[in-house]
Amino acid sequence: MSVMDAAGVVFDVSFPVVVVGGGAAGLIAALAAREAQAEVLVLERDAVPSGSTALSAGLIPAGGTRWQREAGISDSPALAASDIQDKAEDQADPALVRLVTEAVGPALEWLADRHGLPFSVIDNFRYPGHSAYRMHGLPSRSGAELMDALREAASAAGAEILCEARVVALFRDGDRVAGVEIERPDGSRERIGCGALVLACNGYGGNPALVRAHIPELADALYFGHPGNQGDAILWGEALGAATRHLSGHQGHGSVAHPHGILITWATITEGGFQVNAEGRRFSDESHGYSEQAANVLRQPGGLAWTIFDGRIAKIARQFEDFRQAEAQGAVIVADDARSLARRLGLPEADFAATVEEVSALKRDGRTDCFGRHFAGTSQLEGPLHAVKVTGALFHTQGGLMVDGDARVTRPDGSALPNLFAAGGAACGVSGPHPSGYLSGNGLLTAVALGRIAGRSAASL
Repeated sequence: MSVMDAAGVVFDVSFPVVVVGGGAAGLIAALAAREAQAEVLVLERDAVPSGSTALSAGLIPAGGTRWQREAGISDSPALAASDIQDKAEDQADPALVRLVTEAVGPALEWLADRHGLPFSVIDNFRYPGHSAYRMHGLPSRSGAELMDALREAASAAGAEILCEARVVALFRDGDRVAGVEIERPDGSRERIGCGALVLACNGYGGNPALVRAHIPELADALYFGHPGNQGDAILWGEALGAATRHLSGHQGHGSVAHPHGILITWATITEGGFQVNAEGRRFSDESHGYSEQAANVLRQPGGLAWTIFDGRIAKIARQFEDFRQAEAQGAVIVADDARSLARRLGLPEADFAATVEEVSALKRDGRTDCFGRHFAGTSQLEGPLHAVKVTGALFHTQGGLMVDGDARVTRPDGSALPNLFAAGGAACGVSGPHPSGYLSGNGLLTAVALGRIAGRSAASL
């Protein structure tokens, strides 16, 4: 991905604001820019905007929203910020954490009021690390529905969305970005000038060389993100003199149905389920978080595990479209008891039955196991038992370009590049440098919050 001198370049067309990437961050940036009366062009490499958002559950964490107040949930941006820093072991940038936690709630209410997105808060289970019910989503609890709604809203607002337009180069005029070059499926190229450029093309999870360099433990993992996440924003930014941070940070997931490739909600664990390997034995503290669990699962024989839960938990999981699809495709195996389930799964009967009984005893006595998982207050599993074969996966990277309070990309000395902005996975997130720092929803948190900030700031130029 190249950055070239703009001297002598004639652009085919120009827009005040150009957005690279049509995922959640890019479309929200476009909506914000249109609200400020700026003409905006979104450049999307795919035939239809989707991005990594469409592969997710589409859940956005926000503290102190009206949906929480209506449900009697006590929460605030400050509490959300505290939870993020606790999970990241205080290694996330405090200013960025404060910025996004204070911005995300108003952004959700803006999307609901101005653009008709029917958000609601999930109040029947709490994701690990969150001290309040603060996950917000659309009715199907799917990222695909969120993307459909954002795409329709952006089009209705008058944003130009050019699909099958892959950005292959940036043009610079001094320290300003003057425009971009796009390549079409037939190999033809066009040059588009811009007053401001918003990078919303996510991170580098789809670039095996960058993953191997920065996240070697997941170099051979299933990549469950968008293949277009090639690290373009980072490479362009570095060529322009921008600062990057926490490039080793990422979101993994230890529960992707194999071989179906369907995300299995972590509620299967937080509500009292557990995981076993091919020997029928548990191997970690599953409750610590699904991101770091990806590497734990991949270390098991064959890089596989089984997530074990019951009918009560399955009922909770069915509020998610992904889980309903998993059931429809036969990924969820059901049996009356532990030995019957072991036979269906091909696990050693005695060892698996002993594991199920051990977990039951831990719950009954409220004890902590040898991995450090606390079972006090956790409901017992009741027959019939359910299971899904899963693997660990890399979802998206969390490190990226450093930005200021206007989502403007900054240099190592803290000064801002004049007309370059970043949002979502293109910007450094709030998870710190380790997978254990990822708190559920951190990805869409920065997509929504920084997307709106970047669009408004770019339009102001």
